[in-house]
Amino acid sequence: MKLTTLLFIFFFGILASFSQHKISGKIVDEQNTALPFTNIILYKIGEVANPKGTVSDTNGLYYFNKVAAGKYRIEISTLGFKTQKVKEFSLNENKTFNITLKEESTSLNEVVIKSKRPVIKQTAEKLIVDLEKSEMINTNLQDIMRKIPGVLVTNNGISIAGNRGVRILINGKTTEYMDVETLLRDFPADNISKIEVIEQPGAEYEASGSGAIINIILKKNVRLGTHGSVNSWIGEDEGLEWGSGFSIASYKNKLNWQTSVNYSQPTWRDDLFLVRTVGSETYDQVTREPYDPENLTISGNLDYYLSDNHSIGLGGRFNSRKSTRTVTSKTIISDENNRNTLFSENYFDRDRANFSFNPYYEYKTDSDKLVVDFNYVDFTNDNTNTLYDTEGSTIAFDDRKYIQNGTYSIKTYRIDYSKTISDKLKISAGTRFADVKTDNDLQSFEEKNGNFEKNEEESSRFVIDESIFALYSKINASLGDWSFSAGLRYENSNTDGMSTFLKNGTPTTEIQKRPIKKVFPSASVSRKLTDVLGASVSYSYRIQRPSYSSLNSFATYLDPYSAGEGNPNLTPSYTNNYQFNLTYEGQPFFTVGYSKTDDVIFQLITQDNATAQIRQQDVNVENNANWNFRLFAPVNFAKGLEGYTGIIVTNTDYKSSTFNVDLNKWNLIWFIQASYQLPWDVNFELSGNYGTGALEGQVEVDWLADLDFSFGKKFLDDKLKVNLGFNKILNRGFVGNIDYGNGIAAVESNGSRQNVQLKLVYSFGSQFGKKKGKRNSNNDEQNRINDDN
Repeated sequence: MKLTTLLFIFFFGILASFSQHKISGKIVDEQNTALPFTNIILYKIGEVANPKGTVSDTNGLYYFNKVAAGKYRIEISTLGFKTQKVKEFSLNENKTFNITLKEESTSLNEVVIKSKRPVIKQTAEKLIVDLEKSEMINTNLQDIMRKIPGVLVTNNGISIAGNRGVRILINGKTTEYMDVETLLRDFPADNISKIEVIEQPGAEYEASGSGAIINIILKKNVRLGTHGSVNSWIGEDEGLEWGSGFSIASYKNKLNWQTSVNYSQPTWRDDLFLVRTVGSETYDQVTREPYDPENLTISGNLDYYLSDNHSIGLGGRFNSRKSTRTVTSKTIISDENNRNTLFSENYFDRDRANFSFNPYYEYKTDSDKLVVDFNYVDFTNDNTNTLYDTEGSTIAFDDRKYIQNGTYSIKTYRIDYSKTISDKLKISAGTRFADVKTDNDLQSFEEKNGNFEKNEEESSRFVIDESIFALYSKINASLGDWSFSAGLRYENSNTDGMSTFLKNGTPTTEIQKRPIKKVFPSASVSRKLTDVLGASVSYSYRIQRPSYSSLNSFATYLDPYSAGEGNPNLTPSYTNNYQFNLTYEGQPFFTVGYSKTDDVIFQLITQDNATAQIRQQDVNVENNANWNFRLFAPVNFAKGLEGYTGIIVTNTDYKSSTFNVDLNKWNLIWFIQASYQLPWDVNFELSGNYGTGALEGQVEVDWLADLDFSFGKKFLDDKLKVNLGFNKILNRGFVGNIDYGNGIAAVESNGSRQNVQLKLVYSFGSQFGKKKGKRNSNNDEQNRINDDN
């Protein structure tokens, strides 16, 4: 039996070897000159995934060895020449294909204008920003975000339709424990395939959140061979700042991997000017807070294609942020007869790091897709801050010290399935289970006799154990000019919080349990009105859960007269979102949105006139309503000019009888985002906005303005991108007032201004569309393998 098996294997191997063949040939131009570094792609008929690819050598020769018998086609392309295709052929013996490529005909006086902006499409559910089909001189995520209509990027973060509660996902995974400013500044633009702005999340997304979702979809490596880029930047803000990094990727046969490393040391400063009245006294406070953190990000992805339909993968990411800074504060307390001053400093030492681990399995055909996914996040946040008075004070102050160490562990299991029944009908369903454990330990110290002694009454430990189970189903359908989507998501969550502290000398444990079972519907309807006009309406129901740290009742001082305090009685808020979109040629044109939130989570700022203390605490405000109206228009009235402009009108209303909150304000923002092709192929980009004022929580803000612009150019056959940016040129921060209920304070919150950055990105390696020869050619976009990113 064993001998028979060995003979069978032997003869089968011989037969298999005879069924493998060689394809070869030579690539030349019309003058019969060899064309080196030409891309040759071999497609097997009936198989979309995993084409074979090679590059011609210095003599223009190419080879495909050990190719199985079957039917194939070939595509040949290189920069400066027309793409040529070899039609379908049968391979049952060695074959030779010698190819002559024709040059692209471009007259000397012809000016070739290329899109420096992403391709944008508005659907009923989301705004899709496709970066694959554009030639942008971008270096980071922040550059791209500024090109998206209606998305405002300032030093205060990201806002959409006046809402700053924006969640950022990477390939559908949370970035909740990453620093947003670092993510915007250091995330390489070359790694991004698409960006989805989802204001009405469907059933497939978590129901949690109060604002839009920005989902960053990374490029899958579709370039045969090994390639990558090196980036570096240097600038000046609140002192010298710099950063550097690299990314590298490889695709060979069935293996696809990518990795990147980025390090940065940015600098900036936040200033706070606060003038308030307490009784007959005036408190005039100036606080200056410089930042110079060290950020490190390491990421990697590995994909292996088991077959045409099955693939497995593994992704990982590590983020680290270390920061030490000294915040200086000067408070002048005066009345008609006296004037005293308190000088204080708050020294912060913060170390935060998170690691994520994400294995997956995917089954994919033309009609079916199944993804089984596990994601693990481990986050640590260790903080020490010491608050003390300094020389020159005429007011006594007891120094304080806080040590707060926090750990977070999140395990998420997910299964998603979708089936495309026809071009007009698609169904999807899935489930998700999350297991969350957090542990925050706060130790409070007071100075006594020159030493810090622990204050047990102000120290606490807060532990959360949370589980969330979800099921969803969704249907997408179209009929003629109509398109529909509808989904249901069921979530069952159990949150147990346990706080341990000392109360009146007695160890005390308090337990809060919060079970929630809820169904979250979502739906949209869209219709093509004319050849160029389209309309859609959409609805979603969402939940905003309190942050884990906000549930702990501990208090920490920010300066001698203000502190932040947790609230264990916080409950989730629920929002009904409605939106109407009008599009022109698929582009966003006019939008109306309305949302109504019950028990919105609101940062309440109060003043105690007896102690002159200010407290910041998250509370539930009973009613919150928001209207927004958006009108967009393209900026393309001159040759070489591309972009968007528009206005955003919002109305925000908060009402609470419990906390005596009654706030209502209309706001108008005008914005422009544009790029212009200058002589010598220099690309000029501008982003600016002006607002008449807004409600930022309890702060009623006066007019706002922001202006950024940059110059970009490509060198070395487009391998080197150089960008010189000028940011915060006309930046005006929050200037307004706070109504405490028992007094009004004038407040100004502003950052450092006039940031200048020089950024360089150099791309290397074997890439489709990158010809290494010395031939002068135009910069037309080259064909790439379609990988359905």
